[in-house]
Amino acid sequence: MTEPLGLLRLEGLGYRLPSGKALVRHVGLSLGPGDRLAIVGPNGAGKSSLLRLLAGLLKPTEGRMLIDGQDGRHLSDAQRAQKVAFLPQQLSADMRLSVTDLVALGCLPHAQRWSDQRQRGEVEHCLAVCRLQDLRSQTIGHLSGGELQRANLARTLAQKPTLLLLDEPTNHLDPRASIELLSTVASLPITCVAVLHDLAFVPYWATHVLVMRDGAMVGFGEPAAVLTCEEVEHTFSTPAFYLPHPSHRTPMLVIDRSQSGPARSLVPCV
Repeated sequence: MTEPLGLLRLEGLGYRLPSGKALVRHVGLSLGPGDRLAIVGPNGAGKSSLLRLLAGLLKPTEGRMLIDGQDGRHLSDAQRAQKVAFLPQQLSADMRLSVTDLVALGCLPHAQRWSDQRQRGEVEHCLAVCRLQDLRSQTIGHLSGGELQRANLARTLAQKPTLLLLDEPTNHLDPRASIELLSTVASLPITCVAVLHDLAFVPYWATHVLVMRDGAMVGFGEPAAVLTCEEVEHTFSTPAFYLPHPSHRTPMLVIDRSQSGPARSLVPCV
């Protein structure tokens, strides 16, 4: 029976260095097509290492990962590139490339299967999704930070992946650019896993959240059930509040950067 595209299942996934130190320990979870997972945790928790395992840049030393029902250990690099797209914190590219040429690089895993017309169509589609039509001829060295990140996202989308991986995609972006990028990803019918440091984005963007400490998963589920004030305080040693939005009263997660102490809320923690 063929698994639905975008299905991700981790079964006791882990990674140890040759020294024996565990960077990721026994992670198990399942995501359905179109789910969005936010990975959160303090520095050194194993978030980026887990993402690199999903991307195939690290080989698991224990457990396994299933993508669309296929064992990740048995995927060739070419097969993985047709299923998984990874946007790291730093993506190197020739700054003389035009936006169109950069996005077209994403089609390379499919070059032998797609006609030139199909590739041009995919590039145009990704430019439109990421609102880059007016910048198509601009060299990427002249883009703003937000524009460049949208161009890099369009490049990964041109791979037509069933699983999109993002490592701190809003790093160095201003609030507006961050919201626009995450909103674009949320509008896509694609399974996405992202490492996020700004916890305020998690309840609005993610369908699921994974909390990590010391390489292990300590919480997984819907954000409202997992990302409580108490969990934020315990994981990040920082007080947190859930405050009612002034317009629609939806609880907003707010980190109290002014003081330390027990987590508090002006509405009940969710």
